[in-house]
Amino acid sequence: MRKPKFPILHVWLDELSEIVKDEGILIFIILLPLAYPLLYAMIYNTETQRQLPICVVDDNMSDRSRDFIRRIDATPEVKIATHCTNMEEAKELMRQRRVYGILHIPREFNERLWRGQQTVVGLYSDLTSMLYYKVEYLAVINVAQELNRNIKVLERQGNATTAREESVARWPIRFEEVKLYNSAGGFAAFLIPPVLMLILQQALCLGVGMSMGRSREHFRGLVIPPNKHYKNALAVVLGKGLVHFLIFLLMGIYMSVCVTRWFGLPNLGHFWEIVGFLVPYLAASTFMAMFWSSFIYRREDCILLFVFMSIPLLFLSGVSWPGASIPPFWQAVAGIFPSTYGANAYVRIQSMGASMGDCHYELTRLWILTGVYFLLSWFVYLFEIRRSVGRTILK
Repeated sequence: MRKPKFPILHVWLDELSEIVKDEGILIFIILLPLAYPLLYAMIYNTETQRQLPICVVDDNMSDRSRDFIRRIDATPEVKIATHCTNMEEAKELMRQRRVYGILHIPREFNERLWRGQQTVVGLYSDLTSMLYYKVEYLAVINVAQELNRNIKVLERQGNATTAREESVARWPIRFEEVKLYNSAGGFAAFLIPPVLMLILQQALCLGVGMSMGRSREHFRGLVIPPNKHYKNALAVVLGKGLVHFLIFLLMGIYMSVCVTRWFGLPNLGHFWEIVGFLVPYLAASTFMAMFWSSFIYRREDCILLFVFMSIPLLFLSGVSWPGASIPPFWQAVAGIFPSTYGANAYVRIQSMGASMGDCHYELTRLWILTGVYFLLSWFVYLFEIRRSVGRTILK
């Protein structure tokens, strides 16, 4: 097969050929972005915790306390796994991880209500996971509010003469809860969309980093082969970058279209708007990976450099923790990574139905990062070309 005369095409074909031949690179740029979204989506596909087992310590043993317990057991969030005679027995069950919460009804529960006094109910939750506390708290607070309304109606029955007055007594201020953009209040719809963008960036960094490490090992410390097709830094950057960009554009479409539909994730974005967003995001991520990979001297170094950054980058993106509450220094650090703007833009497009114009801020920052990292990558390869020429002259 004749080599093309155009250096960009020659570099592109060389890079693609090396990727296909290298099993390690294929794992990072093909298998990882194909499998990881499925793994995460399968783990969190249940969205919310249901039927969490808890135990009850009922020191009151009245009709009202038993009614309270039955209502708790009827909620979808928790189930009463067992009844304990005292708190020590309940604590031992929690230590054994047989239950994840304790509902304690005090001895004076019913008597205080009959006297018109405020009473309390104890809820003790296993905080090894915040989701345990969330579902237990929701179940107990919803049942308690319903009983509060019933008690108020009973107290006012002497004054309420019609069904309408009874309804007003039960609900003095009517409210309706509407969960915007995440109707189930689930963890998958909240977490998976930004994680998909982070997977793209990290897989890109790992693939490009391993490719860079392989080149340094093969060419005795150089990142490019010492031949005439690698004398133009612009051609080298564009040729190498275009291979990874096109591969991950397909991966981004796969995640945004296939994975979201298979697992019922938020899917409000139009196809071409998603593609229009992926172009600057993947361009910035590709050139960033090419620049940071210049510090890779062995294939394994990319794992040490890039893998540990995944969780910090998720926090810095402002998705798991409000961006406005992140200290200014860390906001500045987050601004140098495309995932910070990519995760937020993707969530707005896919989960909120935003248009490209609504994501103007994030897209502008992505194009700026594309330009900055392109220039940095160009300088890196210009330096490497001069090193290659100098080593050839010395030989």
